[in-house]
Amino acid sequence: MRSPRVSVVIPAYERGHLVGRAIDSALVQTVEDLEVVVVDDGSTDDTRAVVEGYDDRVRYLAHETNRGVSAARNTGVEAARGQYVAFLDSDDEWLPRKLERQLAAVESRGEGWVGAYCDLRTAGLSPLGRLAAVVSDRLFRSSAPREGGRELATSLLAMQVFMGPGSTLVVERAVLEAAGGFDESLSIYEDWDLVLRVLAAGNLAYVDEPLAVTHFTGDAPAETYAENDRRYLARNADLVAELEREGVPVRRVHRMGIVGHFLAAGRFGEAASYLDACAFTRPKDLARLAFWSVLGLRSLVTGGDG
Repeated sequence: MRSPRVSVVIPAYERGHLVGRAIDSALVQTVEDLEVVVVDDGSTDDTRAVVEGYDDRVRYLAHETNRGVSAARNTGVEAARGQYVAFLDSDDEWLPRKLERQLAAVESRGEGWVGAYCDLRTAGLSPLGRLAAVVSDRLFRSSAPREGGRELATSLLAMQVFMGPGSTLVVERAVLEAAGGFDESLSIYEDWDLVLRVLAAGNLAYVDEPLAVTHFTGDAPAETYAENDRRYLARNADLVAELEREGVPVRRVHRMGIVGHFLAAGRFGEAASYLDACAFTRPKDLARLAFWSVLGLRSLVTGGDG
């Protein structure tokens, strides 16, 4: 059997009501030479029946038990036959020209460019959530390098780039395999961690168009972010130390991110334990603290709704 140009890997857990939307958005891509590999991570709903209702462009694989999104993606990569692998979360969707635009970006760059990601649009955010995204992008991300190799790794670790690799990344399968796949001990930052290893092998191009639509369905608890952040930085300790020596305040930026998660949840005491006093002298951090505190007060008043 001839190998497809792209393998689309979709991890799914209890997504029978949503996975069809993701699959449909992959099958209507203008790049038609593709396969879709759906990995059912131990679902008990009708995920299997939905997936097996498609034609032979869609393959169904299953884990007997729930092993987590990283394990499901790794299973999909192992089964993939394409030259490239593209990731799509089961509750997200693509616009029809996503793969076309990304492959054109990679293949026009030549040797050393191994993949691409695109911009995204998030559906389901509250008005405050949309405002937070705009403010964050304008204050912290607008001038950061968004493609390349080491420069993109710096932007990613300094949290100046948000790429949502779980639904935006396309990369050569051979590079993914050499990078060792997703770290199955991480439930957050597992995709950024993989991207850092991909960037050690080659460059990623950026397509400045919102060609993926992510659907916001809630956030993990702040302590989950804190623990995964610790593991993520530990896994990449050598690069973190190197960037810190170059004056990039990676650890401070990550601590501020954790402060934000606790503040937005109204957990002010726990936020303070991660906060350094100098944050009150940095205008950008002071603005973020004020905004997060407003979110936290609102969360306390509403009981977390909205």
